[in-house]
Amino acid sequence: MVVIQRWMMVAVVNYTSLWLVMGVMLQFLPPPKPRDRHWRVCGNTSRLRMVKAVVGEETQLKLAEDRLSHSTITAQVGLVIGRLSSNLDRGFVFDLIPTPQNDAGEATCSLTETTSRDDKKKQSKSKPQSSDSSSLFVDKDWVAEHARQVSRMLLGGMKVIGIYIWASENAFKNSTIALCQTVHGVAEAAPFSENDSNERLIIHICYSPRRWTCRNCSLASNITSSSLRPCDFKMGRVFNSLQTYKCMYNFSLRLPIYHEGASNAQTLSDILQQGISVHANELRVAKAMVDGNLVVNDELCTTEGLHEVELLLPLFNDTSTKACSQKDVVGLLVFSGSVCSFAYLNSKEPISQAVSEIKGDIIRSLQSRLDIICDEADEDLVPIDDDVREARAVKPVSRLVLHSLRETCGLAFPRRVFVPWLVGTFICDYLQPSERLEVLKDHCVELMSMEALPDASTILEAEVEAPSITTESFWDVALSFRSESISSSENKGIETQTDNGKNALKTTNFNIMVAVLFLLLSILVGLVLTVKRK
Repeated sequence: MVVIQRWMMVAVVNYTSLWLVMGVMLQFLPPPKPRDRHWRVCGNTSRLRMVKAVVGEETQLKLAEDRLSHSTITAQVGLVIGRLSSNLDRGFVFDLIPTPQNDAGEATCSLTETTSRDDKKKQSKSKPQSSDSSSLFVDKDWVAEHARQVSRMLLGGMKVIGIYIWASENAFKNSTIALCQTVHGVAEAAPFSENDSNERLIIHICYSPRRWTCRNCSLASNITSSSLRPCDFKMGRVFNSLQTYKCMYNFSLRLPIYHEGASNAQTLSDILQQGISVHANELRVAKAMVDGNLVVNDELCTTEGLHEVELLLPLFNDTSTKACSQKDVVGLLVFSGSVCSFAYLNSKEPISQAVSEIKGDIIRSLQSRLDIICDEADEDLVPIDDDVREARAVKPVSRLVLHSLRETCGLAFPRRVFVPWLVGTFICDYLQPSERLEVLKDHCVELMSMEALPDASTILEAEVEAPSITTESFWDVALSFRSESISSSENKGIETQTDNGKNALKTTNFNIMVAVLFLLLSILVGLVLTVKRK
């Protein structure tokens, strides 16, 4: 027993010593890196950002349901316009926009069945009912193009958040892969922003039996049947809880035009694309004031009415001055103007989110105008000086090489106009300088499925100065810079001469005073010596 007790005491002492040594060693070990923990958080962000419930505007969705139920079509696809709020974990549906027919006049969505001829004859006499083997054919490219053009007309807080399908239950179940592929195409054609959400919505309107269902479509995973997840869906009053924000943003960008071979950006579209991307990064970090108050924290907006937003960018050095000091620069592309922006958010979302939507809307507006310019291949830069009539080979404006230009040229960007949409909200469209408001009718009817364009007096033209482009040659910039330098050097020379004159005058006065003092001292010494001699 004594041996056992001694053995147990030795074991306890050894274990205690071991734990003490391990504790001391852990004190000197570096702390664990948070990479694994951060990876887990990032891996779950897509799940955390998935909306849990979707609320649709009851008035607009009921109108869409009545329109579809009174039609004879068996399948239809369209876009879902709304907003996915990660702050509230909710989605908001504003309206459903049907995708128009393609250029060949064919329907974008159709029902394909593998039934017998007798069954087809029976179904043609009454409203067609889909069989177990029926599926949907969707023109994915056309739906994506529709989403791209519609996204240009939407303002801040409004996005193409998915698609809707009018079809039977069996046809929907047999077409999940095709529908997920369509959603992926829509997400690529109309992205939200750089921090894009990893989900889109698919709203299924079933006519047999009549019901609405909503599903989340994950964009992060591969396209499988598990990409769709059901979520709660209900109808309510969405527009009643919206807050409206407005911003008038003035900008002036001076983008350098480099010599051939000095930069990959040589054409007009490349230089503008690069300049817009750089300015977007500067705009994202800009401070903002809402109704005269600096936005600091994630506060909620408690007041109603229109809220004015003002963006505050830091002051930078003159880009043209920097460009003149670069040997590879042959000119400047001056991109300036004003952009009017609107944003619509739920009253429970913070003001900082509204500011972010305003910034994103400004960048998308500039990018949309550039896309419109590049789409019109027959446009070209118009010389500012009417006397310059040099013959030039006609090139698409997107391929125009700017460093080869020998005269000052300018190009006006499309101006942004705002069209009343639903319950006090606006959508926008872009008009060329030569176009009138009548052009808006075709765009709104075809793309947004609007029955009639509102009165011209209700259309808002808020942009006083539409964005424009002006090219300046290197010599114009250099001469202006040199004249400024000469004038500044002349001013410095005048100041130097004045200072030298003042210094010379001071020196002369000092010499005179020394001479007078020396003369008085000499007279005084002479008098003293004369008195001593006598």
